[in-house]
Amino acid sequence: MDPSNHDTARQSPMATRGDVEKGGVKKEAGKVPSPLYPQHEGEREWVPWIVPVFFVANITVFVVTMYVNNCPAHTTARDGKCIGRFLGRFAFQPLRQNPLLGPSSATLTKLGALVWQKVVHEHQGWRLLSSMWLHAGVVHLVANMMSLLFIGMRLEQQFGYVRIGAVYHLSGLGGSVLSSLFIRNHISVGASGALFGLLGAMLSELLTNWTIYTNKVAAVLTLLFVVAVNLVLGILPHVNNFAHIGGFLTGFLLGFVVLMRPHFGWMERYGMPAGSACTSRKYLLYQWILMAIALLLLVIGFAVGMAMLFRGSNASDSCSWCHYLSCVPTARWTCTN
Repeated sequence: MDPSNHDTARQSPMATRGDVEKGGVKKEAGKVPSPLYPQHEGEREWVPWIVPVFFVANITVFVVTMYVNNCPAHTTARDGKCIGRFLGRFAFQPLRQNPLLGPSSATLTKLGALVWQKVVHEHQGWRLLSSMWLHAGVVHLVANMMSLLFIGMRLEQQFGYVRIGAVYHLSGLGGSVLSSLFIRNHISVGASGALFGLLGAMLSELLTNWTIYTNKVAAVLTLLFVVAVNLVLGILPHVNNFAHIGGFLTGFLLGFVVLMRPHFGWMERYGMPAGSACTSRKYLLYQWILMAIALLLLVIGFAVGMAMLFRGSNASDSCSWCHYLSCVPTARWTCTN
């Protein structure tokens, strides 16, 4: 689920070490051929640190999960042999129980996996957030962490830790809420909802900051292709596509709200006469309109989703076909387990 990121922003010939102030680097003004995240005169380029922290935190939580799991002590001969017994209590569950090389479902549930029954009837709403820090296995963890570094580092470099941290967490929450509305009988873990939120934010950032990009159509089509491929893969069994969809929609709307950037004319203010018509407004009218609509939809979406969830509503009752968004049965597999 890693999109290509071609950053060809050019540093001004006048840039020197004196341009580096408070972690920022000034670069040449003007439109840049790269479709993703050109840096402009006066804009700050952040030094990423929150994404590396997320990376280390996810790995640490997985190590703790495997320590608690302790496969050799909790698995009987009838269940099968633990994988990698030389790892001691860090050995993985038998493949018949977890083909992703990871812990048992019981361990994941104990440590905070998303379980509808516990969220709604046992008042454990914290699982909506804790589940995004757990992973089902090494395969799951590696795939998500590669995506996190590839997508998140560049976003944080351009927009800072506050905005990217907010997109990450709120997208993960949005994915958990939508999952809980449709999935009742299975546990769910993973950062996929948050990662899809970063993808969604990349797309809306491109749309709301349309004036500062060239190669716009190609960039939009590339991102849409990447998202579409990953959503199609989400219809396979054992993949929670509702988390992907919920995270993507949340991140897409958040991008209009928190990733809005000054338009091209305003960015060239240093090279234009004072009082020029192009420099009078920092943001364009359509940017404000998109932000207002997105913010309204976010508030309504979270309010309605949370109300339905804690009231115990089953969204599948109102949408008989929606379950196909997460799993499509074929001759090779079913979606009942």
